[in-house]
Amino acid sequence: MTYPRVLSLFVAGAAVFATPAVALADSSPLADASLTGSSFPVTRGEAPVPPPGPAAPGAAAPSLTIPGLAAPGSAAPAPAAPSPATPGTSGAHGTSGAPGTVEPSPAPATEQAPAPAPKPPKPPKPAWQKAVKWAMSKRGTPYVWGGTGHGGFDCSGLVLRAYGAAGIKLPRVTNDQYNAFSKKIAWKDLQPGDLVFFSGLDHVGMVSKPGYMVNAPHTGDVVKVEKLDAGRRASFAGAVRPDPKGVKAAIEAGTLSAG
Repeated sequence: MTYPRVLSLFVAGAAVFATPAVALADSSPLADASLTGSSFPVTRGEAPVPPPGPAAPGAAAPSLTIPGLAAPGSAAPAPAAPSPATPGTSGAHGTSGAPGTVEPSPAPATEQAPAPAPKPPKPPKPAWQKAVKWAMSKRGTPYVWGGTGHGGFDCSGLVLRAYGAAGIKLPRVTNDQYNAFSKKIAWKDLQPGDLVFFSGLDHVGMVSKPGYMVNAPHTGDVVKVEKLDAGRRASFAGAVRPDPKGVKAAIEAGTLSAG
């Protein structure tokens, strides 16, 4: 007769029970025959293995300990505590913040450059410049004796309307226009905007740029620009400057330009 002998195997927390046959002290052939093929053979003449007695109350069953595996009921080994970070070191996400850590100082705020001062408004165009521009815009208009713009111009009517558009009122005819200004201008001192008179004050034109004038010449012609050539120089009677302040300011500023 055999008795089970319990061997407890604890593998990965699961209990596996093995019950190999254990031979009694009986050495009869029957007993030997019952053990044939057993994984625990008994040799004749050896002392039989005594059957296991009842386990004492409270005693733990014998167990087989496998290295690397914890026995059932025992506490799992506590994970190793991380090594303390060195004060002042930086981790994957920045400075550890441990005592002694030197925090980087914030970058100084960038000062914005002051806004540029607004540009001063451009001074208004002087009267002489406006008058020259107006007269030049009438090029191609027919000459009409006594005309001041209704279908054409005569010489004095053209300069009258030109300076009128610039805010300076002139007399109607050439003699009065010349005498309206006490200061006379020499040929060598002519500037754009000056009124130039010829043939004993019978004709007037306006200097458009150095060496040239815009005028309404005579019947059958049109308002146009002519050169102040030797022939005009020979018939020159005098000149006046309706906008002396404007011309002077332009000369001083270096902005005197041709019309």
